[in-house]
Amino acid sequence: MMEYISSIWKPLLEIAILWGAFYMVFVFVKETRAFQVLKGLIILLIIIVITTTFLSQRMGLYTLNWIIEKFFALLVLAFLIIFHPELRQGLARIGEQGLLRAFVVEEHIIGEIVNATFLLSKKKIGAILAIERTTSLKAYTETGIILDSHVSQELLATVFMPNTPLHDGGLIIHGERVVAAGCLLPLSDNPRINRSLGTRHRAAIGLTEQTDAIVVVVSEETGSVSIAINGRLTRDLDKEGLERVLNNLCRPARHKKKSFIKIFKKKK
Repeated sequence: MMEYISSIWKPLLEIAILWGAFYMVFVFVKETRAFQVLKGLIILLIIIVITTTFLSQRMGLYTLNWIIEKFFALLVLAFLIIFHPELRQGLARIGEQGLLRAFVVEEHIIGEIVNATFLLSKKKIGAILAIERTTSLKAYTETGIILDSHVSQELLATVFMPNTPLHDGGLIIHGERVVAAGCLLPLSDNPRINRSLGTRHRAAIGLTEQTDAIVVVVSEETGSVSIAINGRLTRDLDKEGLERVLNNLCRPARHKKKSFIKIFKKKK
């Protein structure tokens, strides 16, 4: 009986592990240009398997079988070369993210960020503010001017005032500190991005494609406020909407607890 059970759960475990691995790869490259390449490689892999099984082995074409096997080895190498940027980013996230590391931004800091954002929005002053989470943004802070100052509405608004030395770059916040300003952020090369979006929005998407940062953007043309997370941009947020999103992302446990208390009080 035990042998029968073992013969069942072992294949199921293997299937679950393989499915999990394929799913992680799929999620990893889903929103990148490499996704189309991956689909092409999968189709090519299926063709190779079918050719090897039904033509080479059954028909005794051993030379062709040998060539296909060698080509398959080259295909694995091609996979590593093609997906080198995505693999590097993924390994960097694994290395930099602590599994037990807590990420919380205090409510008053979120209030300062939101107030500064909509002060700039009202005046149609372009801005890009990156909030560091578990992935280090040190590589980007080193491209700007180190400030190491307490987060305040006045400081955030002043940095982005026109004709100042730092207004064109990105500002990076870590915890309760403004780490640096005037930072160079990576531009996204995703072809699906709306062509009407400017450099700030592309930089916001680009940074969140490579890290788990939260990036708030103010459009210089329209004054509209957007937020980028995980390579996705949400546009035209109002003040309450931005505050709600930041609370959900930066104070998840406390925000849920607060919401639960409100619901409980209403029921009473």
